Amino acid sequence: MLQPMVWITILAFLGTIGFILWRPRGMNEAIPAAIGAIIVLLSGSVSIADLGVITDTISGAAITIMATIVMAIVLESFGFFHWMAEKLAAKAKGSGIRLFWYVNLLCFFMTLFFNNDGSILITTPILVMLLNNMGLKNHQKIPYLLSGGLIATASSAPIGVSNIVNLIALKIVHMTLYLHTAMMFVPATLGLLLLVVLLFLRFRKILPKTVPTNVSGLTLPSYHPLKPGPRYTSEKDRSRFMVYVLLFVFAVRVSLFVASFFSIPVSLMAVIGSLVLLGWRWAFLKIPPVDMLKKTPWYIIVFAFCMYVIIYGLNNIGLTNWLIEFMHPLVSGNLLRTSVLMGALLTIMSNIFNNHPALMVGTITLTHMNLDPLSLKIAYLANVIGSDMGSLLLPMGTLATLMWMHIVKRGKVRITWREYIKVTVVVIPPTVLFTLVVLYYWVSWLFGGVLQR
Repeated sequence: MLQPMVWITILAFLGTIGFILWRPRGMNEAIPAAIGAIIVLLSGSVSIADLGVITDTISGAAITIMATIVMAIVLESFGFFHWMAEKLAAKAKGSGIRLFWYVNLLCFFMTLFFNNDGSILITTPILVMLLNNMGLKNHQKIPYLLSGGLIATASSAPIGVSNIVNLIALKIVHMTLYLHTAMMFVPATLGLLLLVVLLFLRFRKILPKTVPTNVSGLTLPSYHPLKPGPRYTSEKDRSRFMVYVLLFVFAVRVSLFVASFFSIPVSLMAVIGSLVLLGWRWAFLKIPPVDMLKKTPWYIIVFAFCMYVIIYGLNNIGLTNWLIEFMHPLVSGNLLRTSVLMGALLTIMSNIFNNHPALMVGTITLTHMNLDPLSLKIAYLANVIGSDMGSLLLPMGTLATLMWMHIVKRGKVRITWREYIKVTVVVIPPTVLFTLVVLYYWVSWLFGGVLQR
């Protein structure tokens, strides 16, 4: 018979997931996570000593993500995103098809430069604003918004720093950000290319042939805090300034990988970059950094910490042992089978329980299976593909997608779960399978001999 501690921990986990997906009255996801973590602590399945281990595991990832979000908020103050929306319309040159490709390119780079949640929060209001100002009909807006949301979320797979749960998982398996990117960037990017092509084929009959080119005087949704930014002496001056800012953000992003290669804390470089950008804003706009205390979504740290407490409790009551028995046949022997089956398993788990707990559970389990280095890394990266890409099959698979649905709804664009799933059920499975197969061949060809020595 199971002990009360076991039942309490399991029920706390299920209740937390239920409330995160339900979100009654727009409840912040950190609230049910915090309540669930407190229940798990009181049950005794997580000790005070465990909290120290958990803090050490997530602290670097949380600091890195927070620093990245601060940089995004600073760019907002400069008027970067408003400027980007205008450039997006200009680059389309009146073509609805060209606009489709530029929208997805923007979402890809926003996630690479910032993170998946930040990209959704940044790009979705931009696109809602742009499409509403263009006067497109509801069904014509869906291809841009849905494809942009899927690409923005899935683009966290190529580099580990674009997703807080990926960063936490990297810490668990003791893999550097540099190595993760070297092994994952090519397979995941090819997978994203396939995904956007499949999305284009799915939407090509709906995309408008022409769109307005003059969208000056863009008005952002009233519920979103983005502002046009300061006045510049000329459009040329504004564009030059934005390019400088973008180059600086790119340099900070590169520094994260350099730091990882030389075993320097990635979070340190992220904090330095955000502080420099804050100082730049202070000098240019005379805005002191104190507004960051209010604008930064600190709840993300609370959410990540509390979810990991709950997952750690599940690990302590024996969930890992059960998963080891179930998963070991999947990761033994054939590495191609390891990649495909582990990715499929994490896809299923992510769509049932959300990708945050799914990836944490899957990663912790892998570390207890005594796998050889190559099998462990392929299995872990397959988990990431299932968590970052496969989770998009259902809207509840990721917090980013749930936020996207909420923002789109507030922007007066109607996209039902049925309409969402009709698209994802066609494009996500082949994308995940393709990426998992490419992962196996890429890692085996490029790193196999090195990792086995």
